[in-house]
Amino acid sequence: MGLLGDLDEQDSELSIIFVDDQEIKRLNKIYRGVEMPTDVLSFSQREGDFSEINPQILGDIVISIDTALRQAQDRGHSLEEEIYILTVHGFLHLIGYDHEISPEYARIMREKEEEILKC
Repeated sequence: MGLLGDLDEQDSELSIIFVDDQEIKRLNKIYRGVEMPTDVLSFSQREGDFSEINPQILGDIVISIDTALRQAQDRGHSLEEEIYILTVHGFLHLIGYDHEISPEYARIMREKEEEILKC
């Protein structure tokens, strides 16, 4: 079993979309009811009606370049590194991790992010 458990990474796909703060704010309002920009949103294709049609499609990761740039500057690393971090975070959401459930789930997700980013 690999870093990601039972997921067969070779037969899976996802899309990554880069947007500005205005667009991610719009999406965040529509899909989460939060009227503010965020750094990353994940939209799973493995949940809900018809998810069994194409199980190899994980979903979409949407990253705000504006927010990623601010976070990179605040954290003292490159934009590229921040995009890696946000992509891993979004990916983990697509495969079922959720830091908003509880502090314990947040810890588990953070540890998995660190494990993947070390590779």
